[in-house]
Amino acid sequence: MASEIAELDNYYLKHPEPIQGCLLALKSIILAADKEISHERIYQIPFFCYKGKKLCFLWVNRKKLLLGFVEDKSLFPKIPGVRSKDQFSTMIIDPNADLPLEIILKNLQDGIAKYDRL
Repeated sequence: MASEIAELDNYYLKHPEPIQGCLLALKSIILAADKEISHERIYQIPFFCYKGKKLCFLWVNRKKLLLGFVEDKSLFPKIPGVRSKDQFSTMIIDPNADLPLEIILKNLQDGIAKYDRL
């Protein structure tokens, strides 16, 4: 468990500025959005879950910073013989610009509202 936390922290620290600062700011914004949001490492990247369901993730791919919002596959009806997958949408975040805080918070609130309706 401690090594997993260290690896999660290392994900943020291994990136140069301004990406590192932007990642840490996004982490703080996401965790402050709701006390039920947890911070985990899934697929080698930081994921944020709400009541055990995947909510969003942060990913740096070729110097692009992405914030992805997830609809956990457990939300969809089970169809025999069909393997469902998580659905997600991503936004590219410019680490040199102001964060689109209203859009981020709206997407987080929408995701939380979907899970609360279950």
